[in-house]
Amino acid sequence: MSSTPLQAPAEPSLSQTQGIFLVLMSAVVWSFGGTLARFLDIEDVWTVVFWRSLFAALFLLGFMLTRDGIAGTGRLFRGMGLPGIAVGACFATASVSFIIALGYTTVANIMLLQAGVPLIAALIGWIVYREGVAVSTWIAIGAVICGVLIMVSDSLTGAVSPIGDALALLIAFAFAFATVITRKYAHVRMTPAVLLGTIIAGTLAASQTTGFAVTLPQLGILIVFGAFNFGLGLALFVTGARFVPSALAALFGTAETVLAPLWVALIHGEIPSPNTIIGGSVVLLALLSYLTVELLRQQRLARRTA
Repeated sequence: MSSTPLQAPAEPSLSQTQGIFLVLMSAVVWSFGGTLARFLDIEDVWTVVFWRSLFAALFLLGFMLTRDGIAGTGRLFRGMGLPGIAVGACFATASVSFIIALGYTTVANIMLLQAGVPLIAALIGWIVYREGVAVSTWIAIGAVICGVLIMVSDSLTGAVSPIGDALALLIAFAFAFATVITRKYAHVRMTPAVLLGTIIAGTLAASQTTGFAVTLPQLGILIVFGAFNFGLGLALFVTGARFVPSALAALFGTAETVLAPLWVALIHGEIPSPNTIIGGSVVLLALLSYLTVELLRQQRLARRTA
């Protein structure tokens, strides 16, 4: 895939540390998605997808117009090329699958199955682009997958819907491809790509929904669900992921995996199964251990450089 030679508006280059911070913040913002969805009482999931996508698109468009102006926003759309279209399609797929999956399984199951994103992203980056992956990253990824396997055992016994798990895996693959493409084409600003993704999802939902009518309180929840949970999370992620290796960005994104079930359990009383709790604990331990090892490694490297 290649992008057009059009020059995008200048943007200050971020350090890897700043990129990691933005990716972490996107995970925190996204972690409230399941909690917000549980407040909605709308039978047709396509209605939810439509309104969520619409408000996310309006937020992202406003963000781009404020930051880059009308002319700059136009150049960004013309300059994103095929990589941007691919990323937009990935996020559209993930967005639609997330809302539908919530009707079949718990938030904890969806989040923990998405913990496979680091492995998928690392394999894609390694096979397709020969992007190196540190040994410590592989170890952490292996631990994350072990946690996911523990959780998946619930669906094998029929305790959790296989349809919900299949949709969660589709989200993981879509997100992994988007992560790798964003990192590989770091010179391409992906904000218009995720805006395109919301437009694709919203258009698909509009063609499938049985109606658009919602109550005023539900509309308020949908505004928060779309603009801040979805739109702001996308803006943070695509900005930070450009400056972080694919596997590392996906690994830090697993913070959403741990936080999302916690918010739902505290606010809605949706208590995960024992296997889900065990698997989530493994994921959290792997993430914290990796962060500790990586911090110590960077400190040693800094001392040697000094």
